[in-house]
Amino acid sequence: MSNLSRRTFGISLAALAVASSARAQTCAVPDWVAPLRRDLEAMAVKLTQRLKPWSGPKRVMTPEAFGYKPGTLATTAIQKAIDACAAKGGGTVRLAHGDYTSGTIVLRDNIRFDVAKGARLLGSLDLKDWPEHVAKRRTVQDTNMGMNQSLIFAEGLRNIALSGGGTIDGRGDKFKGNETIHGTPGRPFILRIIDCKSVHISGLTMKDSPCWMQNYLNCDDLLIEGLTIDNQANWNNDGIDIDGCRNVIVRKCHISSGDDGICFKGAAQAPGENILVEDCTVFSSCNALKLGTDSQSVFRNVLARRLTLGGPTEAMRRIKGVGAISGISWEIVDGGHAENILATDITINNARSPLFMRLDDRGRVQPDQPKPAPGTLRRVVFEHIRGTDNGPRGSFLIGIPARRIEDVVIRDVDLSQRASSKPPVDEATIPEMYNLYPDAEMLKDWGNEAPAYGLWARHVDGLTLIDFKVRTDAPDPRPFILAKTDVSRLCGA
Repeated sequence: MSNLSRRTFGISLAALAVASSARAQTCAVPDWVAPLRRDLEAMAVKLTQRLKPWSGPKRVMTPEAFGYKPGTLATTAIQKAIDACAAKGGGTVRLAHGDYTSGTIVLRDNIRFDVAKGARLLGSLDLKDWPEHVAKRRTVQDTNMGMNQSLIFAEGLRNIALSGGGTIDGRGDKFKGNETIHGTPGRPFILRIIDCKSVHISGLTMKDSPCWMQNYLNCDDLLIEGLTIDNQANWNNDGIDIDGCRNVIVRKCHISSGDDGICFKGAAQAPGENILVEDCTVFSSCNALKLGTDSQSVFRNVLARRLTLGGPTEAMRRIKGVGAISGISWEIVDGGHAENILATDITINNARSPLFMRLDDRGRVQPDQPKPAPGTLRRVVFEHIRGTDNGPRGSFLIGIPARRIEDVVIRDVDLSQRASSKPPVDEATIPEMYNLYPDAEMLKDWGNEAPAYGLWARHVDGLTLIDFKVRTDAPDPRPFILAKTDVSRLCGA
């Protein structure tokens, strides 16, 4: 036992703390982990060498040269500047100073759209200025959710960028909406980048989208860096959504989002491969770092490192309550396949479930497609993870009888969390929970807390725990680890 100070948690609590651990003396790191780490570190080096800032002609054009007057709607002048610059082979279209109110802007090849420091691009408050752009290639995103409006749209382009030290403000609090897992009509995105190659997004402050902030779908060579994202104005306010993209870096971004923070999806039904997320801070009212829920394709070779994840505090601007649903969520529920994933050197604070994994058989696809068989979720490592003020729900990994999660290593993890004040839930009373929305809130009908305070595992084949510690601010009535329902090759519990 050890004493944890009030300063550690920032709240008034009992001085007594309980620390439990699954230690290394009986477990060795599985043979597949070292090659996985080596391959992902080599991938990170190659991505860093491959993905470079936008490069193009030095030509610069402005909306003012095409008739823009301050205080008028800037859409037409901005679009004329983009089209004229592209016609000459490309270059930079710059918003140099002041406010530019605009509806939908369509990018072109070889264009860098630059919002300079001291300038703001403001979304029009008239929905008529946001015409629909239906993607040429049909995806689950369109057929199931109908998200076809955005402030900036790009499709099938090469060598494009958004940059600058200025601000893009969607003024999303002016577009009324409700939280939903379906379509969001009348609530546009800020960015929709579809089927593009060589995309660079950097330096901007992005705030208050009517819906998701930015969606990248079936893109190659995507570099996102140095963004400040404050998306706390409406429901479904995700920070960054990357769907079926290959060769991706997200780095040095600061995100506060009312919904998921950084989220990888498979609705494009295209592979998501070779992905590096590093040196970011993510405050999310839902899931700070997430794979899913749409998972219709392959997710392979993902390295997340040097991140601070969790939920907003009382002092922060937010649309929902304090805290995150989860710190890290890996979810495969639509027949996809995820493998070779390493999360390392992570801090998770103020998350009700620090770690969450779910493998299910929801099978959401396009309406005319057959339901796929359950997918796979395998070869996942969580290591060198610290955090405070989490819980009390606890972390949990749950597959289904027909398809178990495979090969998970949780190593060198030391988390502090609040103890439960509820009677323990009997695991036998919790059903398989088929087709429930896959996040850690799925336990809400069974007390909203896992039957173990440290880790609950169900239907997992190959789970290794080494130096796994969870410290509570008071004695918790639940067991530290519960892994008795169809969990094979278990080490460390």
